[in-house]
Amino acid sequence: MMGSDEPTHAAAPRADDAKRYQSIKLRLSVADMVLSLACMALVAFSGISRTIAAFVAEMTIVPYFQFMLFVGLFGAALWAIGLPLDVYSSYVVEHRFGLSNQTPGGWIAERVKSFAVGLVIGVPVGLAFYAFLIHAGGHWWLFTGAVVFLVSMLLARVAPQLIFPLFYSFTPLADGEVAQRLREMVRERGIDISGVYSFNLSRDSRKANAGFAGMGRGRRIIISDTLLAEFTPDEIAAVFAHELGHYMNRHIAKNVALGGVIIFAALYLCGALYEWSMAGFGVLDHHDLAALPMLFFYLALFGLVMVPLTNAVSRHYERAADRYALEATGRPAAFISAMEKIARINLADTDPHPVIEVLWYSHPSIRRRIAMARGSTDSA
Repeated sequence: MMGSDEPTHAAAPRADDAKRYQSIKLRLSVADMVLSLACMALVAFSGISRTIAAFVAEMTIVPYFQFMLFVGLFGAALWAIGLPLDVYSSYVVEHRFGLSNQTPGGWIAERVKSFAVGLVIGVPVGLAFYAFLIHAGGHWWLFTGAVVFLVSMLLARVAPQLIFPLFYSFTPLADGEVAQRLREMVRERGIDISGVYSFNLSRDSRKANAGFAGMGRGRRIIISDTLLAEFTPDEIAAVFAHELGHYMNRHIAKNVALGGVIIFAALYLCGALYEWSMAGFGVLDHHDLAALPMLFFYLALFGLVMVPLTNAVSRHYERAADRYALEATGRPAAFISAMEKIARINLADTDPHPVIEVLWYSHPSIRRRIAMARGSTDSA
């Protein structure tokens, strides 16, 4: 998505509004991560995990049921501890800055649906992971990585048809100027799509976005109704040309490959730390429930460490997609005005501190993106 870093405001916000919003969201995000890691470490390296394991052993003698109950209790505890921060960040702050249209019931419904989707996907993957711990010994990470990678590829393929409609209504876009221009853009490049769709993002948010969704024949162009309402056809074309740039530069395939490398690297390295910890705590079996929180902690810590690296790669791709959009449309003024609207509508901090941008931004700052577009105008 073109503006996924920059969180909207109906009226034009002041720069200090954006700075304040982004600062609050960043502090809450860091607090949530620190709290989660601290709680995971407490459970993993104290006697708490052994107590939970003993409790579930009394509930059932079936190993896989024990695993699901253990993970369920562990996950429920983390969820309950993080719930106040989640409510404040995703509901209170969003409404305070005029970004959200959700009612309390709507917010809860979204969380319930997300949980249900996660359960449908997570339970089979989790059971496979535990089976590999039991039967594959030290090679569990290799088999688990293969399953996670294949599932992630499958989700990329089916999510637009099966998962996204659970959260938004997708409507084929009428054959007006916007739909015709976007179809022409992909047709000129020999790209097959299943259609151009708008989705009702305005139900929950005032933010605006667009993108490619799906893979192969299931690929579709999706445009938020907020984007259609606020942006001109030239600006929408510029926004979509950015997404087209990702496709033409094979960023999707590269991200899939990078994701696969990260998955296997995470499981291998964290598995090695897990082996070391098992020896230190006198654990004999990889599938010992009381030891599993140590592995979960290492995986969470690895994910946090990888954030700056994956963001750096993402910013590189985003800059390339911006350049493609400018070349494909030949209308830098439309690109610049689209960026300015994204900054206004999404309440972006257009010029964040460089360290914050390097560590936390998956997109270049709006200021850098506009400067690049203006540079292309000067060189044209």
